[in-house]
Amino acid sequence: MRFRRPYSVLLLAILLLPATGCLFRTHRVEPRPTGATLREATKDDLVERINLEASKIRTLDAIVDIAVSVGGAKKGKVTEYRDIRGYLLVREPDQLRLIGLFPIVRNRLFDMVSDGREFKLSIPPQNKFVVGSNDVIQPASSALENLRPQAIFDALLLHMIDPQKEISVLEAGTEDVIDPKTKKTFEQPDYMIDVIRHGDKDWYLSRKIVFSRVDLQPHRQIVYDKMGNVATDTRYEKFRDFGGLNFPSVIHIWRPQEEYDIVLTIEKLQANVPLRDDQFALQQPPGSTLVRLGAGQPSFTSSDGTHPPADKPR
Repeated sequence: MRFRRPYSVLLLAILLLPATGCLFRTHRVEPRPTGATLREATKDDLVERINLEASKIRTLDAIVDIAVSVGGAKKGKVTEYRDIRGYLLVREPDQLRLIGLFPIVRNRLFDMVSDGREFKLSIPPQNKFVVGSNDVIQPASSALENLRPQAIFDALLLHMIDPQKEISVLEAGTEDVIDPKTKKTFEQPDYMIDVIRHGDKDWYLSRKIVFSRVDLQPHRQIVYDKMGNVATDTRYEKFRDFGGLNFPSVIHIWRPQEEYDIVLTIEKLQANVPLRDDQFALQQPPGSTLVRLGAGQPSFTSSDGTHPPADKPR
């Protein structure tokens, strides 16, 4: 007996679930209305759209609701942080700051900043201050220590395609979407722009940007590392007009290597307002433990210069 593909995949997933304990993730993509005409576009049309929208944004100042989920098959458990109120600042070309507050009491749960090269992450509940290069991926046992502002920055915006360093290729494909009325899955055509970047020695796949054929909106971006692994998988949903800027109000960021999800729901957003340098400055809180990430094992130092023995290298 032969199974059609969706049912065979489902059967395989059910059989593997007890053995692996994998965390299943599902996404709902807005399907086209019945009888709707799919829109046509060329590669140049889509690249121009990406670059035009990117050129409109110089800064963002937003109030967001944050949901963080950390863990999965690798860690064997999932830790969730819900109902976090956040304040987000972005300044092109490479600066981001995100502050997350505990529900109700509104004390700081975390405070992170990136200047495009290095990041700083303050975690007051753990009395830790983590710093390191943006390209350091060093998964920690502590859920919040895995957060990286640069990953959020890269996911948040569709950056311009640089013709001096990148080439683009158009793919026409399909994706599985769920009809919210019938709950049935069906294939819907889409467009995909593959961005291939020139690295230090060779070309590599940098990212894929997926466009809906219903409205030609970008609803997904997949960012790859230089080894071809998925670094970040981002979904963009519920585009809204924020003072003349058409921007997704729900952004779902998945980091498979570190096994964490971040969902940003934008409550208020202002674009292109002046932002000061000091708004992207983050100092180590007095009495906190400094954790430096880099080559080899991380180092630990208290703000008074001593080395706390309680902390063990990961």
